[in-house]
Amino acid sequence: MVSITTDPIDVASIYQAVQSVHAGGIVLFAGTVRNRSQGRRVNALEYSAYIPMAEKLMAAIEEQMRAQWPLHHVVLVHRVGMLALGEVAIVTAVAAAHRKEAFEACRFGIDRIKAEVPIWKKEHFEDGQEWVVGRDDADTPMT
Repeated sequence: MVSITTDPIDVASIYQAVQSVHAGGIVLFAGTVRNRSQGRRVNALEYSAYIPMAEKLMAAIEEQMRAQWPLHHVVLVHRVGMLALGEVAIVTAVAAAHRKEAFEACRFGIDRIKAEVPIWKKEHFEDGQEWVVGRDDADTPMT
């Protein structure tokens, strides 16, 4: 299941959705809004997307995950709009028979979404705003 939403992400319900008696490993990654970036204080993040294209690409990522690993369940959800500190921006969750496959697939999912899906992030700082491009671990501002 893939989704782009403007609503807060309910992590507990996603965990419930991927539970299975067949799964020995459930891995869930929740990306949250942190309070610092590039050495500056962040007040909020704003995400925007062309939702039909973003969901189509996320569905393709889910297909790639299922083709590469024997997964029981996959949930990929990204929130758009203005998010406050501590709010959940993205969740990737997978259930597999074994932990190795669950960890690998979950990592693949978040990495591919960040690299391929057209979701744009604007950081709102105390002294201004900046669009961010690339992976979130790169923290590279758009120039």
